[in-house]
Amino acid sequence: MTAASASPARDDTAPGPAAAPAGWRWAPAWVLAFVALWPAPGIAEGVMVLGALAAIALLLRARVRGGAALLSPQAWALTSVLFFAYWLPQAIAAVDAIDSGRAWREVLVDLRYLPFLWLAAAAVGDARGRRIVFGGIGAIVGVWTLDALIQAATGTSPLFAGMDAAKLAISGDRLCDAHDYALLDRLGGVLGPCNLKLGVVLATLAPFALFAASARLGRAGWLLAAVAVGSVVLLAGSRASWISFGLVLLWSGWRLLGWKRLAMVFGFGLVALALLAVSVPQVGERIERTARVLAGDEAGVNSALSGRTRIWGAALCMARAHPVNGVGPRGFREAFADCDPTPDVHPEWGIGPALHAHQLVLEVLSETGGLGLLLWLAGAALAWRAWRYAEPAAREATRPAMLALAVTVFPLNTHLAFYSTFWGGVTLLLAALYAGSLYGRAGPAAAQGGA
Repeated sequence: MTAASASPARDDTAPGPAAAPAGWRWAPAWVLAFVALWPAPGIAEGVMVLGALAAIALLLRARVRGGAALLSPQAWALTSVLFFAYWLPQAIAAVDAIDSGRAWREVLVDLRYLPFLWLAAAAVGDARGRRIVFGGIGAIVGVWTLDALIQAATGTSPLFAGMDAAKLAISGDRLCDAHDYALLDRLGGVLGPCNLKLGVVLATLAPFALFAASARLGRAGWLLAAVAVGSVVLLAGSRASWISFGLVLLWSGWRLLGWKRLAMVFGFGLVALALLAVSVPQVGERIERTARVLAGDEAGVNSALSGRTRIWGAALCMARAHPVNGVGPRGFREAFADCDPTPDVHPEWGIGPALHAHQLVLEVLSETGGLGLLLWLAGAALAWRAWRYAEPAAREATRPAMLALAVTVFPLNTHLAFYSTFWGGVTLLLAALYAGSLYGRAGPAAAQGGA
């Protein structure tokens, strides 16, 4: 663990960092394919698994042939440590999990992420890879944003409509049935009405778009990207995504614009939010619901948080009942009935138990216990230590990935399930991009030792 923080990071301006071996030049494209296919989760998973297998094969070949090093020792260490800070809590919690079969399945299946994370870290191990991957993710965000704006204007997402038509032609089934369309109360964009995560995904990936736009067009580019992505994030309706995007604007904007101009940007955002609240019923309903927290009573707060206080109370109950290693990964739904603080009240979220804690710290505490939380905190501490002792040039090159990862795990927010396939994969990918871009590829001296 100390290897990730003991040595200084590489400097992009210094001579000597090794270029990617020829067999790994495709790694940036593989990472971008994985991100671009998130709207088709099954295909994205297949791409990730194939990438992991290819990474293992190429690593073995590079080791046997004594090829150039793919990453510096610090990058290898930090990528692996961040993975195990995520994975080890699952393994410890699975020992006596409530749903042991599912828990052990999650533990074993999630091992597939590790070689893919090495591939992702290697993909951004040099300036060329970072330019391709970070710029490519920014372009994907731009395309998805434009598609969502078209949906806002016309009612139809061209990208999702195309995927839906292809699915219908191939299998005779649609991606979403008519009932899902009837319940749509926010922008689904390319992810569709069955998977209303567009706001959270765009807010998480927004740093790549904002940094790419500012690199090309300066302040004007940053402002244009902020307005476009921000409009979609507001219309997508997730208040968690509003907080995440606000943090992205705050961190990236103050360095580029200064505090006075940034305050004007936030003022413009508040005016836009007020106008949307009047003109778009769904936005107005969420603001009205948020305002219920001012009522000061428990019912008002719970309603404002869409039943989150009830879920969080259940999560704390699970943490008290299983303080060492929790109820097991993805065992929240099984344990909810025994810990539901108001079992006779109809839940705010509809029918059935809550599926996860909707908050990072409470999810880790309830599903993996105190040991799991300690491991997560250790991973966070090492990631912060790596950033603190990295060279200025390395921090500057890593800034988009760092910011995306930071807002994803920001604890004072609500969250998607980190031990789910989708959001767990997003989080681990960002961790790998952070580690790989911060420490990069080994120089020629280190490369002589093989992969």
